[in-house]
Amino acid sequence: MGWHKCTYYYFCGMYIVQHIQDAVVKALNETFGQSFTAADFQINQIKQEFKGDYSVVLFPLLKRTGLSPQALGDKLIAALQQQGDSLFKSFELIKGFLNIEINDAFWIDFLNRTPAATFGQHPSNGRRAMVEYSSPNTNKPLHLGHLRNNFLGWSIAAILRANGYEVFKSCIINDRGIHICKSMIAWKHFAQGATPHSTQTKGDHFVGMYYVKFNDVYKAQVKELMQAGLTEKEAEQQAPLMKEAQQMLIDWEAGKPEVMELWKRMNGWVYEGFDVTYKKIGSDFDRQYHESETYLLGKEIVQMGLEKGVFYRKEDSSVWIDLTPDGLDEKLVLRKDGTSVYITQDIGLALQKYEQYKVDENIYVIGDEQNYHMKVLKLICEKLDIPNAKHIHHLSYGMVELPTGRMKSREGTVVDADDIIDEMIQTAKMHTESLGKVSDFSADELSTLYETLGLGAMKFYLLRVDPKKKMIFNPQESIDFHGFTGPFIQYSYARIQSILRKASWDEHSKTNVNEQTLFAAEKDILVHAEQFPAVIAQAGKELNPSVIATYAFNLAKLYNTFYTEHSVLQAESEVKKWLRLALSHLSARILATSMELLGIRVPERM
Repeated sequence: MGWHKCTYYYFCGMYIVQHIQDAVVKALNETFGQSFTAADFQINQIKQEFKGDYSVVLFPLLKRTGLSPQALGDKLIAALQQQGDSLFKSFELIKGFLNIEINDAFWIDFLNRTPAATFGQHPSNGRRAMVEYSSPNTNKPLHLGHLRNNFLGWSIAAILRANGYEVFKSCIINDRGIHICKSMIAWKHFAQGATPHSTQTKGDHFVGMYYVKFNDVYKAQVKELMQAGLTEKEAEQQAPLMKEAQQMLIDWEAGKPEVMELWKRMNGWVYEGFDVTYKKIGSDFDRQYHESETYLLGKEIVQMGLEKGVFYRKEDSSVWIDLTPDGLDEKLVLRKDGTSVYITQDIGLALQKYEQYKVDENIYVIGDEQNYHMKVLKLICEKLDIPNAKHIHHLSYGMVELPTGRMKSREGTVVDADDIIDEMIQTAKMHTESLGKVSDFSADELSTLYETLGLGAMKFYLLRVDPKKKMIFNPQESIDFHGFTGPFIQYSYARIQSILRKASWDEHSKTNVNEQTLFAAEKDILVHAEQFPAVIAQAGKELNPSVIATYAFNLAKLYNTFYTEHSVLQAESEVKKWLRLALSHLSARILATSMELLGIRVPERM
């Protein structure tokens, strides 16, 4: 069947690669009388130095067909030509690769029929997904690592939504536990009644100072006890400050009024600080959970698990699960004093999420240092028969380091999110001013532009790397207007918008383009643009925003190459002008949608 009979692949639910796959499978089966599938061979986009658009890799087929690359290629070309598919313009066989050139008429038809505003969006698939991200502790401010987490989580949610999922964004706030008690104890001992208001300090930063203070004093106490003859382990256990924190945790779980009052007060300071940061980076949630609430459900589930024999109690009254038959270790789920551990609340939350939202996919965006923890959580949930436990997915991401090395929150060497955000906005300001051309903007417009560029640079830099990889964040490199950066794409978008404004072009200006031939640079953009829905699908399947970032960067490069070689407004003919305006408009919309999926704004002017 020729592509024209389907009207256009977008409305048939078929990408051009799928069409080529179907044609090759049909040709193979008719030629060899076997049951070949698309999984038996590969189709790649052809590099620019070769003629054609897509290449069928023949090598995986040689053993099964018993033919040489040349003989197999000749038979395939004959069979494809026999099909009479008007999509295919020419075939060329080069060393085991069957290169296929697509008719220009297809690409022009694609340009005419593509709904630029919604292109790439997939229809509803009837499935629900929850993406949990951020998950801060209320004993310190968000830091650079939290930014990668937030950007990944927000983007994954947007990508899944573009793939047809109903998506819920959630955050678990770790507002209880020994780490929270450390900040509380330090404030009681050393703050002398100071508050964020009295010190004019952002609430989360204020509380974070006392977490660092606790660690400093605790280390001094451990050192003093070791000098008195205790071993390091004994000193860590006997240090007065740590014993106070442990007792405070027991008092908290018992609901001791003065402990609860201080806990609520200090957490309130932190929440106010978090809200400011979330608003600035554009991070939001459909539901925020609190560990102080979910741990109770977790304890109930542990009790039920004891009755079922999933867990067991040791002589000291602590509760454990033995996962050694599964290749893991024994795992503590309740301490001997009855207090919870992290995994206790995670078990409760897994059940709560399903009961409230009936999610098909439960995605946790958590750093790779928690890989083991997440394996244990999924396995425990499966043993407890928590619904959809098999669909718990850990999006494990690598830590972010700076050129100066790794950060450590206990030692106060972490780069706070607020500080790096301010630095990025200031860096964007300096770079933009160094290029000139800011006199046409008002002060408010410039402020918005600097924030758009600074945050865009940071988000893109943190998302352009495969989540599984560790990375080094270089603020200066991220703001480069000419590299693999957000500002390069933002500039490309703004350039296109300038062209469209000069032509008085908008969505309603589009009419069918009657041009019949394409220059190479025009075709390159259309070939790349056609892949956008498939790229969104790939990013969703892999839970990998870097796929979108790389795609958008390559499209921006292709457009800039095209713009260097060809005039839009002074095109050779009116027909060419309309083709290039339509091409520019489609490119701009795809760039904007790509950046939206990464949580990045694009400026109309730069």
